[in-house]
Amino acid sequence: MCSPLDPSRSEASGIFARRWPRRDADIWCAPQVWDEANLRAQELAKRDGWVNVPPFDHPLIWEGHISLVRELKAALGTPPGALVLAVGGGGLLAGVSAGLAEVGWQHVPIVAMETQGAHCFNAAIKAGRLVTLPNITSVAKCLGAKTVAARALECAQEFEVFSEVVDDVEAVSAVQRFLDDERMLVEPACGAALAAVYSGLLGRLQAEGRLRPSLASIVVIVCGGNSIDSQELQALKAQLGQS
Repeated sequence: MCSPLDPSRSEASGIFARRWPRRDADIWCAPQVWDEANLRAQELAKRDGWVNVPPFDHPLIWEGHISLVRELKAALGTPPGALVLAVGGGGLLAGVSAGLAEVGWQHVPIVAMETQGAHCFNAAIKAGRLVTLPNITSVAKCLGAKTVAARALECAQEFEVFSEVVDDVEAVSAVQRFLDDERMLVEPACGAALAAVYSGLLGRLQAEGRLRPSLASIVVIVCGGNSIDSQELQALKAQLGQS
């Protein structure tokens, strides 16, 4: 039996409540933010036979993400000009960084995207140390760790990582545009990464000389689509004043 702990104010909670009854699992929606859910999970893991499976801050999670870069190497052959990903707790960043080092692509720039109000990585970069946000105010609740993993901050010191922040409107707009372009619906957390393309941010980084003016290819990791549906997207757009 699996018992997922889902922050009750995340956009996922209502959707999970509808989907999980079909599976052999109980879902608990008591905590308000991910950090509270994590503390609850750690307490439950003290029970006999229970194990806490963290979503981002564990080497086994990073190892899973490393496999993504191995597949990229096999598919592309040559390194991309840049790699774009979203940062929540930093597990994807940690794993992808390790994967780039493993395949000899450690020189590939990483554009690490967050939304304002869930920007714990960007805050840590600016402070030079781990920072705990007072609260998660972004609609991208799936990016909602208040403190990034320590390993993610180390990666920013070891690799060429550009930490960038977009607002919720840009993230949700990117979700809609990606849906129109690719017929694929993703969460605002993933919209943060897609906004690097749709908002012109990558072009700005090129104009500033931080990325090369000519990029043979760009990899955008499109990650996160289980916690949204068309009803939720329309509600988010209405909340943000988008038509």
